[in-house]
Formats: sequence, C-alpha cells, structure tokens
Amino acid sequence: MTRGSSRALPTAERVTRAGLLIWAPVLVALGIGGWFLLRFEPGLAHYAFAAAGMAGALWAARIARGRAVAGRLDWNRADLLRLGAMGMALVLTGFLAAGLRLHLVAAPVMDYRYYGPIEGRVVEIDRSARDRMRVTLDRVVLRDTAPGRTPHQVRLSLMGELALPAPGSRVMLTGHLGPPPGPAEPNGFDFRRAAFFERLGAVGYTRTPILTVEPAPARRIDATAVRSRLSQAMQRSIGGQEGAVAAALMTGDRSGIAEATNQMMRDSNLYHIVSISGLHMSMLAGFVYAALRLALAALQSRGGGVPAGIAVHKIAALVALVVATVYLWISGGGVATERAWLMVAVMLSAVLLDRRAISLRTVALAGLVILLLAPEALVTSGFQMSFAATAALILLFPAWSRRAQALPWIVRGVAMLVISSLIAGLATSPIAAAHFNRSAQYGLVANLLVVPVMGAVVMPAGALAALLAPVGLAEPALWLMGLGTRWMLFVAEQVTGWGGAVLTVRAPHWAALPLGGTGVTVGLLALHGTRGRLSRITLFLAGLMVLGSAALWHATGRPHLLIASDGTAVGLMTPAGRSLSKPAGAFVADSWLRADGDLASAEDAAARPGWHGEQGARRASLAGRDVVHLTGKGAAGRAADACTSGTIVILAAPAPDGLSGGCELFDQSRLSLGGATAGFLQDGQMQWISDASANGRRLWTSRAVRRQWMPSASPRLSD
Repeated sequence: MTRGSSRALPTAERVTRAGLLIWAPVLVALGIGGWFLLRFEPGLAHYAFAAAGMAGALWAARIARGRAVAGRLDWNRADLLRLGAMGMALVLTGFLAAGLRLHLVAAPVMDYRYYGPIEGRVVEIDRSARDRMRVTLDRVVLRDTAPGRTPHQVRLSLMGELALPAPGSRVMLTGHLGPPPGPAEPNGFDFRRAAFFERLGAVGYTRTPILTVEPAPARRIDATAVRSRLSQAMQRSIGGQEGAVAAALMTGDRSGIAEATNQMMRDSNLYHIVSISGLHMSMLAGFVYAALRLALAALQSRGGGVPAGIAVHKIAALVALVVATVYLWISGGGVATERAWLMVAVMLSAVLLDRRAISLRTVALAGLVILLLAPEALVTSGFQMSFAATAALILLFPAWSRRAQALPWIVRGVAMLVISSLIAGLATSPIAAAHFNRSAQYGLVANLLVVPVMGAVVMPAGALAALLAPVGLAEPALWLMGLGTRWMLFVAEQVTGWGGAVLTVRAPHWAALPLGGTGVTVGLLALHGTRGRLSRITLFLAGLMVLGSAALWHATGRPHLLIASDGTAVGLMTPAGRSLSKPAGAFVADSWLRADGDLASAEDAAARPGWHGEQGARRASLAGRDVVHLTGKGAAGRAADACTSGTIVILAAPAPDGLSGGCELFDQSRLSLGGATAGFLQDGQMQWISDASANGRRLWTSRAVRRQWMPSASPRLSD
C-alpha cells in the first residue's frame, strides 16, 4: 500500500462508519417510500431488477475502493463513488424489504359481506374510536368458507353491553363481517393498508352474546392472560379512569379508557403518554438502571459483598434490558412498543460494550433495524413522530448543553425540561398536524406539568408495584401510581378547558409531509456532518424541499364535492363549511370535516345551508350544476327523473338498466370500482379523483391483484 493510500484509508473508514450509518435509515426509507408510492403491484421482474441493481451497486463500491487502494483513483473521488453506490444499494434494499414484508404477511381479505356464525380465538380486546368494545379473533372459522379464503384475523365491535370473553379462549358468535374499509376520500388515511400488514382480513360487529366454546388454556406464561390479569388487578386497585390509564401505561391494555378521556388527552397533547413508546420504555429502563447502579455502587463502596472490580454499571444495564424485555412481552408488542424496546436495547447494549449510549448512530441503527423488519412503520404517525423527536433532541441538544454549565443546577434542570419539550414539540407538531388535522395549543404546558411526574412518580411506582406484587405489598405503590395518573387527568381537563386549546389544520397535499420530512432530515444530517461544498449543496436542496413542502401545503385546496364509497354520504363545500346531504355515515363525515380543519359534528354539518328537498332526494347547486343525492328505498326508481343533462347524480344503489339522460352518474356500481370520490371545480369544470386512481391497484386495494398473487384466497368475483 502506498503512503498516499494509507493516509487516505482512515478518511474512507470515517466516512463509511460515521456518515453512511447515519444516512442508512434515510436511504432505506427512500426505497420504502418509493415502493409505497407505486400505483401498481411490483412483480417478480421488478424485484429481480432491484436485486440486480443492488448487487451491481455493491460491486461498483468494491471496485472503487480497490482502485483507490491501488493508486489508480483519487481517494476523494473513490469515496464519493463508493458511498454513492452504497447509497443506491441501500435505497434498493428498502424497496426489496417492503416487497418481502408484504408477501410475508399476505393473508386472505374478505371481498364480500358476510352474516352468520363466527368462531375463533380471542387475541385482543380493545376499545374503538366510537367508544365500543372490540374483540379480535384469529384461527377463524366461517360458515361455507374454505380455509384458504378465511381471513387470518377478524375484528368485531360489540353493540350493546355484551359480556367480554377471556383472552385466549375460543368463542362463537353471530355477526356481520366485511372487508376493511378504504379511505374516506382519495389520498386519505387508508385503513385497508394498515389492516393488510396486520393480517386483519375483515371487520364487522355483533349484537349477540359471545359464547365460550373452549376456555383459555391454563398457561401462566401466556402474555395475553398475564396482561389481562395485571390490567384488571390495577384497575380494581386504583379505580376510575386513573386506574384505566395506569393499566394502559404498565400493560398496554387501553380497553378501560373511555373515548372521552382519550379525546381530552389528545386535545391537551398528552395522548402519547397512554401509548407504550420510547418515553415509557426509557423511563422504566432508566429508573431500573439508575436505582440498581446506585444500590450496587453503595454496596461496593461499603464492602457489602460486591467485589471492587465488578463493573456495576454493566450489571445494571443488563438487568434494565431484561426488565425492558419483560415489559415488551407483557404489553403484547406492537410497532411502537417494539421500536421503543429496540432503541432502549441498543442504548443499553452500548453501555455493555463501553460505547456512548445516546448518539445519533444509536438512533440510526434502531431506525434501520425497524425499517428492515417492518417497512410499513415508515408511513405511520408513531414512527415518524418518535424518531423526529429523538433525532431532533440528539442533534440540537449538544448546543444547549455546552452553555448550560454556566447556569445554577436548579435553573439548569428547569431549563432543560422546557427546552427538551420545546424541541420535541417543534419536531413533532407538523407531523401531528398533517396526520390528525389539529394542534394542541397548550400541549407544551401540559407536558411540562405531566412528564416529570411520569418519570419521577408513575413509572417508578409501577416498577415497585411489580416488584412487590409477589409478596402482596403492591398496594402502596399502586396508590402512589394512581396519584400520578390522577394528576395527569386533572392537567388534561384543565388545559382543554382553556380558550383556543385546539387549533384545526387543513389536511395537506399527500406529498407535503414526505417532501418536508425528507428535507428537514437531510438538512439536519448535513449540518451534523463535516462542512464542505457538498454539505452546502445538500443544505440548499434540503431547504428547497422544506419550502416546497410548505408552499404545497398552503396551496392545497379541499374538494368541492366529496362522495362516500357506498354513495350514502355526500359533502358539498360552501362558504359556511362543508354541508352534508344527510347526517349519515358518521365516520366518513367526521373524517371529511377533520380534513377540512372543521370541528363541527356530522349533525351540525348536515344542518348547514346548501342542501334542500326531501330526505331521500336531496338537492344542491355547484357552479351552476344541479347535484342530486338519492338514498333509501325507491332511490333507483327516482334516478330516471333526476338524470338530466348536466346534473350530477349520486345514487346509493345500483343504477337501473337502461338509465339515460346525460347526467354525471355515481351509483354504487361505479363507486364500488372507484371507491370514495372527490370533485374539484377548475375553470368551471369538475375534475374527479377516485380512490382507485389515487392509490392504484395494490395487493391491499384490488381483488384482481389478490387473485393473481393469492389465487386460493379470493373468490371468483369481478374486480
């Protein structure tokens, strides 16, 4: 090796180890994001081409390094070529990981309506957004349905006060099932996609009692049974909604929390506390680590049986890792909890290996592993907000810490709490606004009042309760934990009572969040790296992406007319806000109003001016064109009179044969193919966008695609 190459080699290693590892999750995310943006389902040829491209990129990276070592290529150019090739390999890796994950979780999806007996094993009990208890079943058996067409899991809402079955038991009931619903509007939240990756093939409801045909097996190590027993014990001991919140914090069981409590915590920006995430996992693991390390160090200094040469911090880290793993097991997992555990595990492993526990590389490694194992996490709000907050704190906090030493320790602690909450809030608020169309104006105040109590009281008390429960001494710790959760609910109630607590935000263009998020991430990583011409160019491009995202969000208009996928609800934009033809399809209507940045209820929106006429034949006017919405019995028979030239007719039934008249017709047959439809008025003409045109034909959207990839899992129905 020449002298020049030996001098350049450490630079290459530094760039690869420090730079590429930090950028790796971003590059993998680009590949995953590109895969999700496709409007068609990639075939074997596409994946083979991507695999060949990845192999070619890795080969090019190796060749570039070899030529630099041989002195045939300048090291700076070799580094750029090698890192560019490896970056392309990571992008293609993300593309391949998303495709592999899709086909690993692929399971039958119900393509029709079903009513009849349903049998299965209870795997989860939770509460819906409409405050109804829900039961999720696996090992499902349906009448006259072949096993190859039976969904892997089904979820049923319980209508009325029905007795809940025991987790793990096998039950039988009579209920209604159907396919997971699509978006309420084009480019809206797609529940079908989320359900597909959860292997949830049907949703529905039941009004009949649930019969237990086989009790849950008597297994003391069954996580579901343990979680249920612990949750019920905590709720009985603490009582009320504070007990339900405490149970959610320690076991992940949120079924006891009423929807009114959930909404109150959303409006105060405290809802993240009831979902087991990085906050809880780090608090629990941090408490165990700090307490055990202090105890062992005290014993070691006083000759209490701990040898002087033992690294007590590593013992504490190992025990904290075990506790975090048990916490993960009891909570039942989930993407957010698994992500939190992985981040804590990486940090504690760094302690065991004498590395920095908290660094950008640690977060990058955790993000990379999660994206490769569960690529669908990229498009979820939990993943985006969690990593945005963590990365922002790690990137921006060192600048504060360098100046904090000059402050008194009391002021330093308060200032650190305020600044960390401010940084995390600024990092996550645009994401939360884009996903949920609302912003809690006093969320910073609420978090400043609650998060310290969570870390100092609630989570330590929960850990102590778990430690003392086997000897029957958990009550004092649970009482203390209840005080903490009662304080949280009190703060949430007070904050939401202040004027202007919630600010509504109009839904952005679908590309605004990915564009802006990528720009901010790239910009922060460029600032974190070495300064140079390439860094300045990267910062400039990142700034353009952020500005473009903001401009796109600002310029995005809401549809002038929205039509539900079954034709039962229609929303017309008026100067007073969106006016509904009827207060039907409450979930769809609520989604439309929320995306409009409108706090009105479906009933209030239906009372707005804009529609007139009898209940089953509502009429409105849009840019000089008549709009008619026909529903109820006899709707198809009234279609002929309504279908005149230039009229937009929405028919909540299949159109009768031979219907003519020159109208723009949206009947259930057309809507079943296209899904929810949005109409935009441009230059006096209506431009229509359907869910099918926006999302394309993917495995989770199209029966035809599912028949192609899973022929035994779909009935022979026309797409």
